[in-house]
Amino acid sequence: MKACKSIFFFCLFLLAIASCKSQYEMLLNSTDIDAKYTAAFDLFNRGKFEKASKLFESLTVQAKGYTKEDTVQYYWGLSNYRNKDYYTAETNFTRFVSDFPLSPFAEDARFLRIDCLYRACLRYELDPKPTYAAISAISEYMAEYPGNPHDEVCSNMLRDLGERLDRKAFESAKLYYKMEDYRAARTAFKNILKEDSENIYREQILYYTAMSSYKFADMSVEDKKKERYLTFVDDYLNFIGELPESSYRKQLDVYYKRAQKALGRFSGSEEELMEKNKEFEKEMKKLESGKK
Repeated sequence: MKACKSIFFFCLFLLAIASCKSQYEMLLNSTDIDAKYTAAFDLFNRGKFEKASKLFESLTVQAKGYTKEDTVQYYWGLSNYRNKDYYTAETNFTRFVSDFPLSPFAEDARFLRIDCLYRACLRYELDPKPTYAAISAISEYMAEYPGNPHDEVCSNMLRDLGERLDRKAFESAKLYYKMEDYRAARTAFKNILKEDSENIYREQILYYTAMSSYKFADMSVEDKKKERYLTFVDDYLNFIGELPESSYRKQLDVYYKRAQKALGRFSGSEEELMEKNKEFEKEMKKLESGKK
């Protein structure tokens, strides 16, 4: 008897679920714009963003010329945004801004569009095209809406995206250094600062530029060494001229004296150089352990 009752109530439960599902599907296919509009907002307000987005999407086709057409399109994008479907939401907001530039929702739609672009940006080591697209869109938004309520957020987005590009450029050049292609590494590091003198890794770039030129000279055949050590000397003087207190200076001082010795300009001992290099390595280990 109890088993029969359980089966009966279970069947009622399944029937209720099927009824609810069919009711939503019937509404989705309905031509009753007002009923669909009300239901879409009810779902949206209850956090059912995926279902709401489907109703709003259906309404965008049916609501052409409807007095609330811009509201429908805006909330279609907002439903996808809240559902974390940023790719679709960005498409929605782009279309909205194009179709309804004077709508009360236009400014918010522009901001949400750039937020979608920002969220879609890939890690620094991957394709930078989405990052460039986001930077361009954010810059345009800030120029069009100076002093907007999202100004600080936009500035933070730009700073973060700029730092990603800075890191990508730095790590790409550093890869040549790790592969011991020191000529290519030096060229790559120099090119970074030609294109972006404000790169946040400027200190490291100048350091690796000098290190690359030293190691390239040290590995060279004898008749090329003098010329290439002189290049290192230029890089070294450029580094200490800009960053005299840098933590990298001690190591570069050691290599500078070695280069001077190779050029016949230094009379100190190799032991003295080795001792200074050990001091530098100890300090760098302390710095690295402090960062961890």
